[in-house]
Amino acid sequence: MTAPPAPAVPFFPPALFEADRTALLALLREVGLDPEQRFILGRRTAAFEDLLREDLGAADVVACSSGTSALSLVLRAMDIRPGDEVIVPAFGCAPLAASVTGTGATPVFADIRPDTMTMDPDEADRLVTGRTKAVMPAHMFSVMADMPRFTELARRRGLRLPEDSAVAQGGVLRGVPAGLWGEAGVYSFVQVKTCGMPGEGGVVVTRDAALGERVRMLRNHGQYAGRRFVHHAVGLNSRFDEIQAAFQTHRYAGFPERLARRARIAAYYTERFTPLAGHGVVPPPPGQDGRCFYVYTVLADDREALGAHLAAHGVATHVYYPRPLPAHPAFAPYAPPGARWPHAEQAARRHLALPVHHLLTDAQVEHVADLVCAFATGHR
Repeated sequence: MTAPPAPAVPFFPPALFEADRTALLALLREVGLDPEQRFILGRRTAAFEDLLREDLGAADVVACSSGTSALSLVLRAMDIRPGDEVIVPAFGCAPLAASVTGTGATPVFADIRPDTMTMDPDEADRLVTGRTKAVMPAHMFSVMADMPRFTELARRRGLRLPEDSAVAQGGVLRGVPAGLWGEAGVYSFVQVKTCGMPGEGGVVVTRDAALGERVRMLRNHGQYAGRRFVHHAVGLNSRFDEIQAAFQTHRYAGFPERLARRARIAAYYTERFTPLAGHGVVPPPPGQDGRCFYVYTVLADDREALGAHLAAHGVATHVYYPRPLPAHPAFAPYAPPGARWPHAEQAARRHLALPVHHLLTDAQVEHVADLVCAFATGHR
């Protein structure tokens, strides 16, 4: 049986790192033949952490094995423990809830805003109880959560504020980079993220040096740097790869240009799609502030038909979260009986992600936009 033809407009670019092939092979050889023979948490990882810290103006940046692991480390460093409650969005990636349950705490699901698909601060405020230890907003697709509101909520209610900024590297809201609104945030480097790499990895970013030091200890089995085999807490094996650190450092100079290309594509889509709201296709809110352009997602009344229409014309799309978090068997035990999250349920039914990666040509972008517009105006 022959494989199906590749889509004319791929959602995930197959040649994402082709331009860096020579550099990657050279770095692989360099690290592999280094007399130091240190392949995790070496000087290259430290250099990459320093690069990010200086660029962000953060107190600390701690590289670890994945964005998911970074989130778990943040919660552990904040002493989230059994008996605590952490308010999380009802719509999003599984680690939002899994990182909480991994500490023994209870995730409490808040509904989202229908326009941004990020957690509604008013809903989060309503769910605070005497057991609530933290509120954890998450940036979603191309829009950052309302961090000024969550900062005020955390201050007023006396809560910890971890920020799930895994998808938002490069996003800036009111002059503050994503990840630095909360006490600590995270970035993921899985290949499809805005600053992705060929493998797993992530970082914790924080404006609190003491919190960063605790994360640094917890990522390496509870050991402080330079003091091996003395375990101060039960930590994790969440260490960063030296080859990936060298590769990320190599590619970082091109990150602003790649991000700017995504932003231009997203702005073009939004300009084309804004008139379609009355035709069953709603784009994200317009604007540049608080945008990250990891994924460009529309809300479609007839998502399956729109996806099929695009596929028939060679455009690949993606549905990320086909059900709200409390509707999954893994997290249903934490959902109150009979509870509903209407906006999260609606987003799960309607969202459809379109290609927005920086390797798209102008012709491909126009092709996608033309198809969406033709579907919306003709479908009605």
